[in-house]
Amino acid sequence: MKIGLLSDTHSFLDDAVFHHFDACDEVWHAGDFGNGEVAEKLAAFKPLRGVYGNIDGQDIRATYPEHLRFTCEEMDVWMTHIGGYPGRYAPAVKADIQRNPPKLFISGHSHILKVQYDPRLQLLHLNPGAAGKQGWHKVRTLMRFDIVGDRAENMEVIELNGR
Repeated sequence: MKIGLLSDTHSFLDDAVFHHFDACDEVWHAGDFGNGEVAEKLAAFKPLRGVYGNIDGQDIRATYPEHLRFTCEEMDVWMTHIGGYPGRYAPAVKADIQRNPPKLFISGHSHILKVQYDPRLQLLHLNPGAAGKQGWHKVRTLMRFDIVGDRAENMEVIELNGR
């Protein structure tokens, strides 16, 4: 399964996303869509899994949950917008993640691209950075990877032009 991962679009969806995710089977959005139009365009393009972020309104919150835990291939995945990262998990998820860690933990919010393995919990943490133009980040980023069985493989970071 080929996955396109993005977060923090903040109501801006670069047309390049469709090019970079064209060969993907699914698109995952780790919150802060910004508006329903972004979600609608992504969902019309590919099957979409997403969570709402702290800036998302009721239209997004009515469709997408705060936390999404699911299995893709054989991989246990947990996606949430404000999740922290290994060694600094957010208080809202810390107890659950320690009690029942997924294999892949995805969050957004920080606008900081991160790929980090947590050896203590044996999970891979991903934050795709920010694909939108709002925020303090200097480079807009996306991620693309494959899920093969219970492993994430062929991880790619994609930098988008301009801010």
